[in-house]
Amino acid sequence: MKHLIFLWLLVLLPCQFAGAHHVLGRPTYSLNEDSNTPPSMQVETQIGAYFVSYMAFPAFPKPNEAGRVSVYATRLDDGTPFEGEITFSVRDDGWLDNWHPSRKEVLGVQRPNDNTHRQGFIFKEEGDYIITAEFEAGGEPYLIDFPLRIGEPLSVGPLGIAVGVIAAILIGVNLVQKKRLPRAEKRSGRAGA
Repeated sequence: MKHLIFLWLLVLLPCQFAGAHHVLGRPTYSLNEDSNTPPSMQVETQIGAYFVSYMAFPAFPKPNEAGRVSVYATRLDDGTPFEGEITFSVRDDGWLDNWHPSRKEVLGVQRPNDNTHRQGFIFKEEGDYIITAEFEAGGEPYLIDFPLRIGEPLSVGPLGIAVGVIAAILIGVNLVQKKRLPRAEKRSGRAGA
């Protein structure tokens, strides 16, 4: 009897758990920016007199599909929500684009709805973008920048590019050294003869 139980456990050991591909009983491919899916990013920060949290929906924004950015700001001293307008804008997230502020495009100006400022978006092209939320309170300007990736992430990031460049330099130096070695041997052979 002990052998049968041991054998049965050995048979069940390699079995894997089969997880469902649904969120709240619905298939994930049917969810959009109005669904209760987790955000692609959720960040909380303190800026000036405000505590700000912002989120981007859906979890994996794609080109030509609707998405949404939500910003919730409260005062640090008494916790009252910000009731003014927030201007949302976007720019490309490239190291050259940081020097071209004219490339910024305004997405919209939003008033709060349930103490949350929501801005919808649809991007036509894949890429990395910076969303900026701007507002003014107490005569002070507030700017919050956060990154947003539309589409699949690049398979080779900056670190991969750096490793590739270093590897190419090392291979090039190695090839040059291999060519120099026979020349040096020929010269030393001639000098000794």
